[in-house]
Amino acid sequence: MKKISILLVDDHVVVRQGLKALLQTQPDFDVVAEAENGHEAVSLAKEHAPEVVVMDLAMPSMNGHSATRQILRAQPSARILVLSSYSNDECVQEMLQAGAKGFLMKETAAQELADAIRQVRLGRQYLSPVLARRLNAQRNGTFMNGYSQVSRDLTPREVEVLKLIAEGYSNREIAEALQISIKTVEKHRQGTMNKLDIHEVAGLTRYAISKGLVPAELPSPALTH
Repeated sequence: MKKISILLVDDHVVVRQGLKALLQTQPDFDVVAEAENGHEAVSLAKEHAPEVVVMDLAMPSMNGHSATRQILRAQPSARILVLSSYSNDECVQEMLQAGAKGFLMKETAAQELADAIRQVRLGRQYLSPVLARRLNAQRNGTFMNGYSQVSRDLTPREVEVLKLIAEGYSNREIAEALQISIKTVEKHRQGTMNKLDIHEVAGLTRYAISKGLVPAELPSPALTH
């Protein structure tokens, strides 16, 4: 029986060790590599070509959203399954738009995680039941959130740049994460500031938090200008 190759991505070593031990009890799973941040995840995905990537969101040195986009750009056949403690509607919507096939909360039962891996491996979408209900409500037009308002105000690229600014990335790091030039980052950054009429980083960070683009627990960034 061919095993499902899996890349684990989480910045907490204890979490990764626990997930690996859990998944290796499944006869059809093979954990081929572990990454502690988004940059490492992109590199290991290229090296090992895993079928499924179990992806955390909030990580240093490139977050899960940027890592997902880069992995799928290089390996469209990879299946991304998000496993995160951040499960607000904005995060779910953003990751599905980035190409993730599934989204689970970290309190998920072990069997559900195993089932989700098998489902996304087949190309099927898998969401925790509570997330699926919320997503259906949103699709039915009964849900309105800050993210949708931001999407109307800013272009998709400006939203990405805003998120990374709020997470503490410098212009150079944003350019590397999005694979664009520093000059282009500066253009999007200035455009965002002009549209929102917010002209300092702390204000952009507060705005991003208020709209649910980043968790409120993130420390205030210290960016280069």
